[in-house]
Amino acid sequence: MARLSLAVCAVSFHLCLLLASSSSLRRAPTEADTPNHVRRTAYHFQPAKNWQNGPMYHNGMYHLFYQYNPHSALWDIGNLSWGHSVSGDLVNWAALDTALDPTSPFDANGCWSGSATILPGGLPAILYTGIDAGKEQVQNVAFAKNPSDPLLREWEKPAYNPVIALPADVPGDNFRDPSTAWLGRDGLWRIAVSAEVDGVASTLVYRSKDFIRGTPAPLHASRAAGMVECPDLFPVAEHGKDGLDTSANGGGVRHVLKLSVMDTLQDYYMVGRYDDAADAFSPVEPERGDDCRSWRRLDYGHVYASKSFFDTRNNRRVLWAWANESDSQADDVARGWSGVQTFPRKMWLAKDGKQLLQWPIEEIETLRRKRSGLRRGTKLDAGALQEIVGVASSQADVEVVFKIPSLEDAERLDDPNRLLDPQKLCGEKGAAVRGGVGPFGLLVMASGDLHEHTAVFFRVFRHHDKYKLLMCTDLTKSSTRAGVYKPAYGGFVDMDIEDRKTISLRTLIDHSVVESFGGGGRACITARVYPEHVATSSSHLYVFNNGSDAVKVAKLEAWELTTATVNVVGDHGLVAPALELEPTRHSEA
Repeated sequence: MARLSLAVCAVSFHLCLLLASSSSLRRAPTEADTPNHVRRTAYHFQPAKNWQNGPMYHNGMYHLFYQYNPHSALWDIGNLSWGHSVSGDLVNWAALDTALDPTSPFDANGCWSGSATILPGGLPAILYTGIDAGKEQVQNVAFAKNPSDPLLREWEKPAYNPVIALPADVPGDNFRDPSTAWLGRDGLWRIAVSAEVDGVASTLVYRSKDFIRGTPAPLHASRAAGMVECPDLFPVAEHGKDGLDTSANGGGVRHVLKLSVMDTLQDYYMVGRYDDAADAFSPVEPERGDDCRSWRRLDYGHVYASKSFFDTRNNRRVLWAWANESDSQADDVARGWSGVQTFPRKMWLAKDGKQLLQWPIEEIETLRRKRSGLRRGTKLDAGALQEIVGVASSQADVEVVFKIPSLEDAERLDDPNRLLDPQKLCGEKGAAVRGGVGPFGLLVMASGDLHEHTAVFFRVFRHHDKYKLLMCTDLTKSSTRAGVYKPAYGGFVDMDIEDRKTISLRTLIDHSVVESFGGGGRACITARVYPEHVATSSSHLYVFNNGSDAVKVAKLEAWELTTATVNVVGDHGLVAPALELEPTRHSEA
């Protein structure tokens, strides 16, 4: 069975002498940079300039193809291409020239999203949505011109495109996002494509013998959800944290169906069983219904259009997601860039068999430099606020474990309807609202006078005879600027807090991005923040407790992170430093 979604090359080479003419490169900052530069991320992936979203394909060690606008910081100025960067560690990236550009009748108005697969014999193939000359969405294929080139710099688009024409019952603007392909046990290739079929949001599976022509079958439909995008169907092991090849099926395997919903701009998923003979998906939580907006959320914050891939080098499934900007388009133009990727996350199935756990990949630890923290067992009384000093908190990795001595004073929440909207509950019960057990957590990207801060915290409620653990990222005080989206994000952490009496929080802070992982990755919240103080002063980091009951800090470690090399051009117009890609074994699964 061919290995999917990641090609590993058995070579060692240096990425050097990459010409600065590539539109994805960015130069190293200088004193002449505008204050907007302080908002640019230090270790989250983004191109040098202009608009981008979603990772499309990872090939080698490692390639990232991403939807990119070489013409503007706004997505609707000019036609979209596929940007291309390459890395040896998923942290440091060197830019190459664009991989796909709109040059043919079948993609004349843009090369939109898609995925890639390694065909038998090691031939990389990209399936992508093209906006054709008639402005209809069709599915095209491109092949690596020279599969032995470890950089995969050139791609060929055969003249027989499109390989999947627009179906008669689908509008021309709602047919897109082919997934990574997988092989069924019958030897047929399959891909998933999003479509609005007769007005119903649908995910179709196309079967094919030759990877060129296919026939569709319905996999999922939702009349209530509106158009869905970016389908991702992938296997997970029932036990353990190891990832699985995209074609894995059978005993010990469950599948995850992930869909991105346009009307909410959120990603939802369901764990289930996938029958590749009938191309049928059976959820393990059928009570959640067909409307994917009632499914579990990948992230309760500001992410969309996520994509996973199987990393054969480290035997794990890795997730990327797009975190777009939430200030004005004028700000995007002034900065010269828009949108970032979340830091790569490893995913695996929780022991309950219903939810995914997510955690930053371990390579982030290579960026750790200075360390600070608190003494184990530090007590946070009611109203406590303690600064964590010694690290640059605008570029940090913070891990904390809170111990809750007692749940007796947890606030009662008797109305079950209030449990249905955790984001609204976080807005009503913000970090400044005194509670019983909580709010307690972190204040990040805080100004010295605390007029600006982003609060990441927990709060425990009692609903009848059970306890509910709410996790929030409150942006209402994140910036004094007007015209910035400053919501309170929130979600419930699916764990038994009464049994454990401890809760962990990990937060990655990277200038305008704050990613938080609660309960070992059971709940994740990503936020974009735009504080004003960063233009003139440093940010601060605090741990706090605004509940009436004391909590203890069982662990708190804060690491200052160095700046990764992400598409940086040095003084001589060369990518610096060169990245050495270590050799790994190449084998077919």
